[in-house]
Amino acid sequence: MEIRPYGDTLNDGAMQLSFTLPVLPGAEAKEAAKQLVHRMGFEAVSVVHMGDLGEGFSFFVVYAKTPMAIDFSSISVPKVDAKQMGFYQINEFIRQEIGRKVVVIGACTGTDAHTVGLDAIMNMKGYAGEYGLERYPEIVAINLGSQVPNETLIARAIEHNADCLLVSQVVTQKDVHIPNLTQLVELLEAEGLRDRLVLVCGGPRISHELAIELGFDAGFGPGTLPPHVASFIVQELSRRKH
Repeated sequence: MEIRPYGDTLNDGAMQLSFTLPVLPGAEAKEAAKQLVHRMGFEAVSVVHMGDLGEGFSFFVVYAKTPMAIDFSSISVPKVDAKQMGFYQINEFIRQEIGRKVVVIGACTGTDAHTVGLDAIMNMKGYAGEYGLERYPEIVAINLGSQVPNETLIARAIEHNADCLLVSQVVTQKDVHIPNLTQLVELLEAEGLRDRLVLVCGGPRISHELAIELGFDAGFGPGTLPPHVASFIVQELSRRKH
């Protein structure tokens, strides 16, 4: 089944694009934005907004149509393989299948100072009506906060005999999250600790596919709730136990 973007009528190819150009706003800048989108293969290009960002930069919103389509039936996306459970189910699963409290240590590593995603998963109040891991009676959740060096995270994992490391990466300019996450895996392997831990990462630019490529066990992107993460962690621990 081939599909293309939808605007006014089905499969009309209509799309909205937004981007910044390093030029002052004006007629020439507007035309440059229009020509750029044309060269990208779009048709019926219309610049509907041009804003001054200051210091010689302009922001554009452009409407255009693409002639391209995609075979939706051919799409295959790696997904986290875990049955979704709720708060009470997860705690009961831990009691029945693991038989002890599960220790999860979370951190925003490297230079990342944005804890909103990590806190949504870890903090007791949770997010979107779902309790955070700190509220789970069968989970010991330790939130190290922001700007935690990988070496410090590993030291805390050893100190607390952790079962899982949960790494949040929100600041990802110039793909800084990739070498940072890669370094964590390499350090754990060097210390002989990789196989002892469930490694999970999450953030706006994190996918399960990327996480696997970097050596993690699972990756969670936007919209993830605490029970999504907890369900995977406890089921992965159970799988390794058996």
